[in-house]
Amino acid sequence: MSIPPQIGRNLPRVDAHAKVTGAARYSAEHHPSGTAQAVLVCSEVPSGRITGIDSSRALAAEGVLAVLSHLNLPRVAAQPHLIPSLAGTTAHGQSFFPMQDDRIHYAGQPVAMVVADTLERAEYAAELVEVSYAEEPWVTTIDQGRGEAYEAERIFGGLVPGRMDRGDVEQGMAQAQVVLENTHHFAANHHNPIEPSAATAVWDDHKLTIHDSTQGPTATRLTVAELLGIPPSDVRVISEFVGGSFGAKAMIWAHPTLAAMAAQHVRAPVTLALTRTQTFSNTGHREEQEHTLTLGARLDGTLTALRYRKLSPTSHYDDWAEPSLGPAAQIYACPNFEGVYSLFRSNTMTPTFMRAPGEGTGAFVIETAMDELAHELGIDPIELRLRNHADTDPETGNPWSSKGLKECYARGAELFDWASRDPRPVQGARRDGNWLLGTGMASAIYPVYGVMNPQRARARVYADGRAVLETGCSDIGTGAGVILRQVGAEVLGLTAESVSVHYGDTELPNTVAAVGSAGAGAISAAVHAAATKLRDQLVAQAVADEGSPLHGADPGEVEVSDGRMSLRGAPDTGETYGQMLGRNMTFDAEAVGAWHPPGPDSGYGMATFGAQFAEVAVDPDLGLVRVRRMTGVFAPGRVLNPRTAHSQLMGGMLWGLGQALLEATHMEPNQGRWANPSLGEYLLPVNADAPDVVVETIEVEDRVVNPLGVKGVGEIGQVGAAAAIANAIFHATGRRFRDLPITIESVMAPA
Repeated sequence: MSIPPQIGRNLPRVDAHAKVTGAARYSAEHHPSGTAQAVLVCSEVPSGRITGIDSSRALAAEGVLAVLSHLNLPRVAAQPHLIPSLAGTTAHGQSFFPMQDDRIHYAGQPVAMVVADTLERAEYAAELVEVSYAEEPWVTTIDQGRGEAYEAERIFGGLVPGRMDRGDVEQGMAQAQVVLENTHHFAANHHNPIEPSAATAVWDDHKLTIHDSTQGPTATRLTVAELLGIPPSDVRVISEFVGGSFGAKAMIWAHPTLAAMAAQHVRAPVTLALTRTQTFSNTGHREEQEHTLTLGARLDGTLTALRYRKLSPTSHYDDWAEPSLGPAAQIYACPNFEGVYSLFRSNTMTPTFMRAPGEGTGAFVIETAMDELAHELGIDPIELRLRNHADTDPETGNPWSSKGLKECYARGAELFDWASRDPRPVQGARRDGNWLLGTGMASAIYPVYGVMNPQRARARVYADGRAVLETGCSDIGTGAGVILRQVGAEVLGLTAESVSVHYGDTELPNTVAAVGSAGAGAISAAVHAAATKLRDQLVAQAVADEGSPLHGADPGEVEVSDGRMSLRGAPDTGETYGQMLGRNMTFDAEAVGAWHPPGPDSGYGMATFGAQFAEVAVDPDLGLVRVRRMTGVFAPGRVLNPRTAHSQLMGGMLWGLGQALLEATHMEPNQGRWANPSLGEYLLPVNADAPDVVVETIEVEDRVVNPLGVKGVGEIGQVGAAAAIANAIFHATGRRFRDLPITIESVMAPA
């Protein structure tokens, strides 16, 4: 019996039932007997020194077990050092660990930790801790720090150079017949997953178990072990369920280690869960940014030069900036490019990954500029992009491992009915009552980030015909578990329903943190390697077994389907896995497989591409913008599960809507702290804001990125969405909005 392919099936996530029924237990819900609760006390000033901590009232409160601060907290064994979690090593979120001295670097920095027998008692006692400060001057905004800016040598945890050059920009600008220069400002953003970050730490003698809400259990293990000065083998990290992440849980912040230190101090398990407000200052953010792009082009629309400058604040101890210059440098064929990242030291924590880190902001800049160029030259926006299509990677000249962008343009235009578009950006040209209507589009690009260490998984087949796949990754809600099941089932010739999966535990073989759209490719490659090794092992055993119908056959001529090995062209000649294992009195067979990622110089440009389209309605009197429909077509290589892939892409597109119109964390410069650190004031799109969304994927073969040709979809859905919306607003109103978010106040402001 032949079973259909398992890769490509629309299967639900394996964690879905537990999550929607409430059976899922998250990190803060693991309460071994005697578990205590820890609560952080955070700095109320952005800069200065602690001059005193009075914890006497807190210690006298009922149920309080300890108050820890720099006065009595042990020193960490190693100084944190910023390394992105894709590296496969430690993944410190910043080169700073709190409560080691009296220095205050930013408002919200942890300065004390109260441990009590209940959460309510810990929260009450935390309010009784009195901290006094000697304040010093602070810098928290671009306007304050502009004069202290410097050119960064490297950014993004050292992954990206601070300057990018090719060709001769001055010569390219001299050749240009049209020059556009625009400056954009982006508000800071915060992640706000449904589940705030939390960890429960349990010591058993010298062994430590941490239940952590993390994108990378192994990253937590290695980071905590380094800070505590203990062997990684003495640390087990379990991350069974994660309630969203979006980058806030990609790097490892202080709270898992602080929970472990508190548990060691009070000799009991300890849970440390951040409050919603504390996540704004303890798990990173997308930094405030200022971008200036100068674009040169000929009258036929071909680009001659791009000059790009980005200015943003970083912390006192790390050079971090989103790699926003990437889209402009790579998406179009432009011979001359110059990009520079400028930073200044500020009283904030180190920024971090946020969905489409860099590409979300950088694509907005280049794609609104391309729309403006199309308008200036009277060229259709899609046609302009086709005239500048990059047939090879502009940065290296290497061929693309796969692309599909032209196909995305064509299919997106067809789905959106772009051909019927009235190109005039005139206010009132298209109306629905008082609403001004407009449409816009943008390109999308996201690099394929290569992981840096071998990815491992274990596959096991039982004599009863079932199988188990195991790997240490966590599922942050993207459907990692179901693609594990599908890939392993396909290789072993089983149905996905007959395969179980175990993940989210460092006792299982290691895979990388699910960041940068690298998770699906790395996880599927590891499982593919393990399942292939096991299948080949079983086939080899069968052809060597004198009792097998396949004895003496060429292993390359043996096929597997529905748990049965058979000779190609002679399906009746064969046996099931169970028959062979049973005859040899073996209950199961297993194999551990490893995928070794390609090196940094693969000889190919590797990126995912797509096209975004949006229709908006603008009420000029009330300043309201309503996105009525969005269409996204993407070419992410091979699609393992259309249901989960399309869900991820739709989620990214709706996040792009939030980026365009709503999301902003505002810094109060006179106080040096975030002014709206809550979901009551940090605006997010809700169901009433969601338009009709159409998502399609175009599968393109890619033999370079990994064995299955999976490039990932987690980030690309957001890229270009905000630009498409802003371009549609211009089409409706005739006005350009260069800052994000595009607020009611800005729409109502005089032109």
